[in-house]
Amino acid sequence: VTLGDQSVYEAQVVGYDEDKDVAVLHIDVENEDLRPLSVGSSGDLLVGQKVYAIGNPFGLDHTLTTGVISGLRREISSAATGRPIQDVIQTDAAINPGNSGGPLLDSSGNLIGINTAIYSPSGASSGVGFAIPADTVSGIVDQIVRFGKVTRPVLGISFAPEQAVEQLGVQGVLVLDAPRGGPAGKAGLRPTTRDDYGRLVLGDVITSINGQRVKNGSDLYKILDRCKVGDEVTVEVLRGNSSVKVPIILEAKD
Repeated sequence: VTLGDQSVYEAQVVGYDEDKDVAVLHIDVENEDLRPLSVGSSGDLLVGQKVYAIGNPFGLDHTLTTGVISGLRREISSAATGRPIQDVIQTDAAINPGNSGGPLLDSSGNLIGINTAIYSPSGASSGVGFAIPADTVSGIVDQIVRFGKVTRPVLGISFAPEQAVEQLGVQGVLVLDAPRGGPAGKAGLRPTTRDDYGRLVLGDVITSINGQRVKNGSDLYKILDRCKVGDEVTVEVLRGNSSVKVPIILEAKD
């Protein structure tokens, strides 16, 4: 890690959250040598508000670009896991490869987000950059600092790609596997199997959770992101030609 005075320190990874593209690093340095950013709130941002992005695009250290907030509450996919990241900030401040992990600041110098991605067919800045909002980052960082990881609830299933389910003419999440030791397996959710003749026997298709419609994996993740470990959810599934409601107690992701 290189600080503003160009001093360099070896860092240790405290923990990371692949689903939200955030990591926490630790360096051994005297507190008086550090000048932390003040952390603002991303909950009251407005489209058109001026912002500043700091990063190292193409290896050019401590580069500052400026722009405005172009959109709020966008959704992108994690580059590591494909899981959706919600409420992302969109900005036209020039963000290029090397800006990822750098701060997005408001006009008072408060941290309002962490730059994470660009939308660009060419790989260069196209005026469409994204930042993880500070409110999301704060919750993740708090868990990583305290526990070394982020505890996120899961159903304990693997499911089929969206395109495969569409070909079946149904809307929902087709359960491919539900290990017996996992939450869904314990509750009796049925996985996709093959019969004695090798023919495919479709498993349960999740159509809603707690009354909220589930059309695809993104919908499933959005609902689970609002739940906590230990919550009991009512999962409605299409089982054959019948609709069945299954109570499932969410467990922590391994």
